[in-house]
Amino acid sequence: MPRFPRVWLIAALLVIVAFQIGPTANGDESPLSATVTSSLATAEDHIRQFAFDGDPTTAFISADNPHANDSFTLEFDAPVAVRSIKATSGRSDGRDVLESGALEASADGKTFERLATFAGGAAEAVPGEHLLKAVRIVVTADLPHPLAVRELAIESPTPVATFQYPIEFRVDVADAPDMEDWAGNTARICERAYRMINEELASDGYKPPHFVTLALKSDYQGVAATGGEHIVGSVKYFKEHPDDVGAMVHETVHVVQRYRGRRNPGWLVEGVADYVRFFKFEPGNLGRIDARRAHYDRSYRVSAAFLAYLVETYDKDLVRKLNRLLRAGEYRAEVFQELTGKALDELDDEWRATLQ
Repeated sequence: MPRFPRVWLIAALLVIVAFQIGPTANGDESPLSATVTSSLATAEDHIRQFAFDGDPTTAFISADNPHANDSFTLEFDAPVAVRSIKATSGRSDGRDVLESGALEASADGKTFERLATFAGGAAEAVPGEHLLKAVRIVVTADLPHPLAVRELAIESPTPVATFQYPIEFRVDVADAPDMEDWAGNTARICERAYRMINEELASDGYKPPHFVTLALKSDYQGVAATGGEHIVGSVKYFKEHPDDVGAMVHETVHVVQRYRGRRNPGWLVEGVADYVRFFKFEPGNLGRIDARRAHYDRSYRVSAAFLAYLVETYDKDLVRKLNRLLRAGEYRAEVFQELTGKALDELDDEWRATLQ
């Protein structure tokens, strides 16, 4: 598994941001991801991705007042043809406007050139569709207030997509400081998967949490568990199984699910989480299902395989429909009859026959 540098020790924070950007160096116009690093930690839940959500009422806000040369950097996965860049600072109420700052760009992500200085809390530049690997905001003098980045807009031949599901994971490795790099890498993977998870589990009017804590605990005896926006994982387990990042993606699905009601069966809740994990996040890693012992309600990956069969055979939106009912507390076993025309036991027999 790739390792990130130890930027956590200096409070440099990473965020995965999905962009839909214009032609890259190879002429591909497909959506491109980017990474943001900052030398400043986040204040409470004023998360980094708020600077890219297209909402002028939200902003990234630093926990501490920045010093000269503190920065907020957006680096693309590949060079991008950029027509214009606009950075807007300050909170929505007008406080913490950046005056001592500069907007810079880089063709290789290492060497930066100054494009503009901040005035009135904003900075704009027109690179002229030059291929850029990164842009950043640099503080040029010690500030008496936090850094607030309200929006960083990138215009390219293909419009930039705003970040639909802002998320930030904060990691607690007090029980295992030697796992800092692993936990930071895993948190970034879960952040990257967050958009996919929410698209798979979308329902009208639902807004997922945007701030999650991920703690590794030496006294936790299981693998991992989730309560609300808090994920806990076993130090012992993940030291022995460092490649099992999918287990934390599974827990991230629970963060998004937020199901209500006591009638939601555990096998289905866990089955949906493992369906997203094994059929969307890491397809091909499910492993073999023993037909002699398999039943739809065996939970986790077994129930996930059952749901995947129904999606493929009967209704490609079946998991989304089940998710809406579970989230609203309206699930009934009879819904399978309504969605497929067959009862659960009949569907179970049919699915198990395919496993022989």
